[in-house]
Amino acid sequence: MKTSSITRVLAASALAAAALAPAQPVLAADANRIFLPVGWACPDFNLEFSWTGTITHTKEFYDKNGNLVRLLSAGKGTVNTFTNYGTKPKKPVAGESITIRTDGSVTETVYNPDGTQTVTATGHNGLIMFPNDVPAGPSTIQYTGKIVYTIGTDGVFTLVSTSGPFIDVCAALAP
Repeated sequence: MKTSSITRVLAASALAAAALAPAQPVLAADANRIFLPVGWACPDFNLEFSWTGTITHTKEFYDKNGNLVRLLSAGKGTVNTFTNYGTKPKKPVAGESITIRTDGSVTETVYNPDGTQTVTATGHNGLIMFPNDVPAGPSTIQYTGKIVYTIGTDGVFTLVSTSGPFIDVCAALAP
């Protein structure tokens, strides 16, 4: 199992990419909720991410051989809630939460010939970086602006660039 196999884009597209790979560090997940243990999304506590209001439109682009080369996804926004669930892995207790209303995003994923992906997301997007990503997480950031990252064939995310304001979710919910 890959250590970076859950998709970590917490976007106005409502984590649309969450269906791309099997969840590895997730203790519980359903259609609109993901629970990540201490050390995966935030360094000092379990984090639950939930969202409502998904309206996403996706268009796939193929080359002349029928290979998927580009995916364009646009959404009107979601209401995202991040909750600190303390440090106990087997008996998490809900603590402080923050709720962020997003106002939409556009995400372009380019499928490179070497099997990697390059993702450019504009608007309201979030990104969770795991310990094996570059830069190494854990971190959970909600961005307004633009983020660019790559996803390796091993599932490792590499952050290329960001612009615009952001909220460090872990710092905002720190005990």
